Amino acid sequence: MSLKYAIALSGGIGSGKSTVASLLKLYGYQVICADSIAHKILDENTDAVIAVFGERILDTNVKINRKKLGEIVFNDTTLRKKLEDILHPKIKQEILRLAKQEEEKGIPYFVDIPLFFEKNNYPIAHSLLIATTQELQISRLQKRNGFSKEEALQRINAQMPLEQKRAKASYVIDNCESLESLQQKLEYYLQQHLPKF
Repeated sequence: MSLKYAIALSGGIGSGKSTVASLLKLYGYQVICADSIAHKILDENTDAVIAVFGERILDTNVKINRKKLGEIVFNDTTLRKKLEDILHPKIKQEILRLAKQEEEKGIPYFVDIPLFFEKNNYPIAHSLLIATTQELQISRLQKRNGFSKEEALQRINAQMPLEQKRAKASYVIDNCESLESLQQKLEYYLQQHLPKF
């Protein structure tokens, strides 16, 4: 199944992809968000995740503490792969189910997939990459998540470098300035470079 009307929205952690997704929704575009789906799938598969990671990942409400889980998987590639094996097929299935509904409308929509270029397993021809500098990624992660510089770098290095993603993307928006600048660049893209289907 090819997703003819889909545009993959991607970026590096802290590059501003979520801000762009919010703006796209404001402009009336449908955005399927892989992260929201991932949270739901994680909650639905708590038992399978605990079976691998044990009860150390639970908080006081016996719910999975995403911060604790994140710290573990970003320190251990084997465990990260195990978590991905549990969640990713189900996340993909749900994204494709929602995308199928959007395809029937015959108009462009966006699929917000952080690891679009890393996984390379979605039948989407067009992509919009939100890029920035590593310095800005680090400072945004320190501000937003309270990460140390080391923790921020660990998250950034777990993804494909933005320079490699640039080479693969259909269109790149650089988000190194103000929100207003980002908004202008996005509006230009939507008016001039949105794929003609």
